[in-house]
Amino acid sequence: MAIGLDCYLCLLVVGLLLHSCLGATDAGAGRTAAVLVGQLTVLSFANQVLLTMAVRASAGKLIMGVRVIRLPDAGRPEFRRLVLRWLYGLLWLPLQPWHHLRRATAEPPPRNRLGGCPRAAASPTDLAGVRHVRRSDLRYYRAAVAGGRRG
Repeated sequence: MAIGLDCYLCLLVVGLLLHSCLGATDAGAGRTAAVLVGQLTVLSFANQVLLTMAVRASAGKLIMGVRVIRLPDAGRPEFRRLVLRWLYGLLWLPLQPWHHLRRATAEPPPRNRLGGCPRAAASPTDLAGVRHVRRSDLRYYRAAVAGGRRG
């Protein structure tokens, strides 16, 4: 949900900016597309990297009560990790439907387990070493770690 909110908010803001910037002038399709892509990229970077550095969550994640943490210590992710995560989401994730369709047209995987089900594929790891967690879970984790250190 948080990712969907991020996308919706980004498109809403860029749509409003684009309407105000290009509404009065007679802009061609090429200029409109270039401005749209530029604004989407800048706003996406500001939301996913800069806002996450400041408050540990993007706009959609703030609304949903989700925080971004660094693994393994649940600390605040650094700028480099956040930029890697942003590029990963921007360049790799949109290609996933295409990869899924390609796999679906290939021959089926062999049955490796007794029940006839193929082995579950390992979940993909995050390139940047960051994870999304609920704010309440992070609070409980920190309290448990602090309690373990005292006792």
